[in-house]
Amino acid sequence: QVQLVESGGGLVQAGESLRLSCTASGGIFSNYAVGWFRQAPGAAREFLSVITRDGRYSSYADSVKGRFTISRDNAKNAVYLQMNSLKPEDTAAYYCAAVDTGARAIVPGPQVHQYPYWGQGTQVTVSS
Repeated sequence: QVQLVESGGGLVQAGESLRLSCTASGGIFSNYAVGWFRQAPGAAREFLSVITRDGRYSSYADSVKGRFTISRDNAKNAVYLQMNSLKPEDTAAYYCAAVDTGARAIVPGPQVHQYPYWGQGTQVTVSS
């Protein structure tokens, strides 16, 4: 079973960038597709992006397409979310989540329930 820890959040001004990291331990990391979600106060958890186990395929929510980039380094058991041109509405707690896809490089969907493993989250605050 994989354990996930997010890092890299913080307070930035609008237009600036941040890179979030999701570091995994336990399990065979290269078997897991990993997604990023966020949750603002009072709002539902929102899908942002997901990357396949081998890093070949990814998908993005329309709200972040063109601004956020997901990547992974299986040698470091890590997945990253590069966030550019940040806006105040990007303020939220950011979570990474994983699902074991075995040997298949499939792209999981955006539903929260599809991901059984979650980190504790890292806060991103964007000031105007």
